[in-house]
Amino acid sequence: MSRAFVFPGQGSQAVGMGHSLAEAFSAAREVFEEVDDALSQNLFRLMVEGPEDELMLTENAQPALMAVSMAVVRVLQSEGNLDIADAASCVAGHSLGEYSALAAARSLTVPDVARLLKTRGQAMQQAVPLGEGAWLRCWASGWKRRRKSPTPPLKEMFARPPTITARIRSCCPVRLPRSPGQLKLRRIMARAALCRYRSAHHFIVL
Repeated sequence: MSRAFVFPGQGSQAVGMGHSLAEAFSAAREVFEEVDDALSQNLFRLMVEGPEDELMLTENAQPALMAVSMAVVRVLQSEGNLDIADAASCVAGHSLGEYSALAAARSLTVPDVARLLKTRGQAMQQAVPLGEGAWLRCWASGWKRRRKSPTPPLKEMFARPPTITARIRSCCPVRLPRSPGQLKLRRIMARAALCRYRSAHHFIVL
């Protein structure tokens, strides 16, 4: 039987994540300690206690999510005798989850991935600073949406965002010109909405 393991991307973070794992398993605690040491930061405390706004920052959320993913991997190995690097036919990840997959496959070490994601998150945050911009949600003509996606109230949308981040069947945010009219997407768009922008990461609904 073939096994595949897929790791989550940004948008999955929440205050309290990893706490129950750390309480129950020493292998999980060791991962969180590794990441804290690599970053010279008490990231695990932030994950458990918050505040949420600080955890949501891309530079914190990305290594935090990787740490939880690797804690699960280590627990599977120590408690279930399942070594993903040997047992999996393939590993994959959504966005930053690709880095977790590399760590799970032992292509990179956990400390190296933690430092890499910290740098990656800082770069993403600097590219589109906190609060500057919006998501442009687009649905192309002919697409069939299985369930209705909620549109935010007008008061939660930016009337004139300084930048626009477009998501068109894409995993990575892209910085685009100010005016939606400049995007020249009218022929492929059936619907679009500007959503309140928080930081450079995926929405949880994705």
